[in-house]
Amino acid sequence: MNADYTVTTERLPLPGETVPGGPIALLPGGKSGNQAASAARIGANVRMFGALGRDENADFLAGKLMEAGVDVSHVARLEGASGSTLITVDAAGENTIVYSAGSNALLSPSYIDSVQCDLTEGAVLGLCLESPMDAVVEAATICHSAGMTVLLNDSPFTASLPTDLIEACDVLLVNEHEITQLLGAEKLAGVDTDWHEISYRMAEIGFEREIITLGSAGSVVIDSGEIEHVDPVTVKAIDMTGCGDAYMGAILAGLVAGY
Repeated sequence: MNADYTVTTERLPLPGETVPGGPIALLPGGKSGNQAASAARIGANVRMFGALGRDENADFLAGKLMEAGVDVSHVARLEGASGSTLITVDAAGENTIVYSAGSNALLSPSYIDSVQCDLTEGAVLGLCLESPMDAVVEAATICHSAGMTVLLNDSPFTASLPTDLIEACDVLLVNEHEITQLLGAEKLAGVDTDWHEISYRMAEIGFEREIITLGSAGSVVIDSGEIEHVDPVTVKAIDMTGCGDAYMGAILAGLVAGY
């Protein structure tokens, strides 16, 4: 969960360059926060687990999640600042993001253990990598062992994932850039990529089920070697910040609903 300090500008600055921008807006964000809000707004019953600080942003973020319908009663409040991001958005909706972890960096396996009973009451666990890896692995392992479906978003991208996390992951969600980095491959050819080869190589790593987002080309679902391309929905882009998170929220809600 992060407080997003967002400013719009006609174009993104080059290194060392200063460009004029509009007023700074404070918006609720953070990958897991966005994903939880998205799933809840679609109609899923969502509980948020994580850590906020003891600052004004903590109250702001918790309040916005509750407005979206997310249960935040299990979120820890830790000393110090909550997570935050600095976001610049240009006229085309493209952005740059700088992330400061704040309280997210203080999340620990002991916290996961303390909420284990509540955590495992769900059917699906959504994870990203804005929290320390040992806490992420602990949550994935506990929930997978309890029979829950574990959906992992490898973002912020980590090339070398722990074996325990791979084994506990039921579905991996990555974008077209992240999967090439994960495989050490060349740039994908969009929908014309040899997806059966991608499926084979991902299975060698330990992933049998993947969802790969392709931007304006839609997405590809791989399920134990079965390949399905999902066409995109065309919209006018205003701000691309959180688009992947909203997508994951929809996937989480769909998995809970039995799709």
